[in-house]
Amino acid sequence: MSLEMPQAAPPTLILGGFLITPEAYAPMAAAIAARTGQPVQVVPASRGDWLLTSWTLGWRRLLDRAQALLDELAAAAPGGRVNLVGHSSGGVMLRLLLGDEPFAGRVYAARDRVATLLTLGSPHRAMRGTALRRLVDARYPGAFHAPAVRYVSVAGAITPQALRPRARGLVRRSYSAICDDPASRGDGLVPLASALLEGSEQRVLEGVGHGGWFAERWYGSADVVPRWLDLLAPETDP
Repeated sequence: MSLEMPQAAPPTLILGGFLITPEAYAPMAAAIAARTGQPVQVVPASRGDWLLTSWTLGWRRLLDRAQALLDELAAAAPGGRVNLVGHSSGGVMLRLLLGDEPFAGRVYAARDRVATLLTLGSPHRAMRGTALRRLVDARYPGAFHAPAVRYVSVAGAITPQALRPRARGLVRRSYSAICDDPASRGDGLVPLASALLEGSEQRVLEGVGHGGWFAERWYGSADVVPRWLDLLAPETDP
C-alpha cells in the first residue's frame, strides 16, 4: 500500500483595502510565506488607483492586475490553485474575480484556480453601499462558489474607546450607513453583520481594528496575523 504525500500549500495573493498601499501588508505577506513555504504577492495599488475605484474602470484596473498575478502564481503552484486574501474593499472585489459574468468587458472566471478566499474586515453587505459593492452581492451572494472555493471571513470587534482618537467620531456614522445600527459591534469601520459573509467559515477577533489608521492592532499587525492565519494555512502533520 502506498502512502500519499500531503499536498503542498498554495501560494497566496493579497489585495489590500481602500487607500492602503502594499507596504502595509509586508508583515502579513512574510507571515503567510513562512507558514506555507510558498510565494506571496500583493497586488500593486497606489492611493491614486484606489481613488479611481469610485468608478467601474478603477475596479477593472485592479482586478486585471489581480488576475495577471493569480494566473502567474497558479501556473507555478503544485496544485494549480492560489489562496486569495482580501482586506476591506479588496475582499469584496475578489469575490467578483471568481465569477463568470462579464464585468466592464472582462470575464475573470478565476474560481477554478482559487483554493480559498479569506476576507478581513470586508464590507460584504451594506444598506447604503456603493453600486459596485451591491453588484457583487447581487451577482454572487454569500459563499456563492462553495464548495469549489472555500470561503473564510474574519471580522474585528473593538470598542470605540480603544480606537485612535481620530477614528472615534467615525464609528457610529459608518455602522449606521452599513447596517443601520450605530451601536453595532465591529472593527471601527465595518460592523460584524457586514464583515461575516453568509455561508463562510467565520472568526471574530476581539480588540482588532479595521486598519492602522483606526487602531494600533489591526488585521495586518504582526501579533494579529497569527490569530487568523490558521484559517488560511492550517498546520499539517509531518
